[in-house]
Amino acid sequence: MKRLLRIVNVLAILLLAPLVVLLRAEPPGRYTVGTPTDPGGSGKFYMGREISLVMGHQGAGWLERPEREKEEQPKKLLQMLSIKPGMVVADIGAGSGYYSFRLAEKVGAKGKVLAVDIQKEMLDIIRQRMKKNKVENIEPILGTDADPKLPASSVDLVLLVDVYHEFAFPYEMTEALIKALKPGGRMVFVEFRREDEKVPILLAHKMTEKQVLAEMAPHPLQHVKTIESLPWQHVIIFEKKTNKTENKPARSASQRGPSLVGAVGR
Repeated sequence: MKRLLRIVNVLAILLLAPLVVLLRAEPPGRYTVGTPTDPGGSGKFYMGREISLVMGHQGAGWLERPEREKEEQPKKLLQMLSIKPGMVVADIGAGSGYYSFRLAEKVGAKGKVLAVDIQKEMLDIIRQRMKKNKVENIEPILGTDADPKLPASSVDLVLLVDVYHEFAFPYEMTEALIKALKPGGRMVFVEFRREDEKVPILLAHKMTEKQVLAEMAPHPLQHVKTIESLPWQHVIIFEKKTNKTENKPARSASQRGPSLVGAVGR
């Protein structure tokens, strides 16, 4: 219980509330604004879900905590993604580069990691680490709350680790990310399971699989499968639709889990 309270309290302290951004002019009816329902919530809602507040750059140290190895098992996650040398991977909400540098090792010298964040301070941390460790295949990119600033049809894999729920404009960001994907490229959501009350994360920072599927339904994405073998998180995998994938069914629930790990932030 003490550990759970510590995690919740740390998250609550580190969250920022960019309310001016959240309340700016936007398409009528797509978003609604009301009273926050959760300590980590912004009071802005999309498809019935309260958008969370954004973790500020002051929390960079927390993103690098040693406990993540046990809580999130990043090595296992990267195995699921079947990343090959030469691939271009976009790490959205890259933060301090926790996943960016791990991805850089996977794609190799001929590949590239596009580390996207909306906070310059986070990208400065990544640049410092790149210089210190002589890493040359990461490109830090300063995006906006509605545009990741990625070239069209340039990315093999978009990875969103514990970040989609923070998007102030999730519809617009998803549109832009899909445009950046190559035909048949994959978009992978890694989100804390809201279905599991034992996961010690603020509710606004958790998502159900059902909610992710509903929010992706308006977009040209095909749900490939969902993997539930990480301790606290879903791994929900989509593919950019092409003529060949328009009517391709997703894997059934009975096919999800550890047996699929070989088949397939922050």
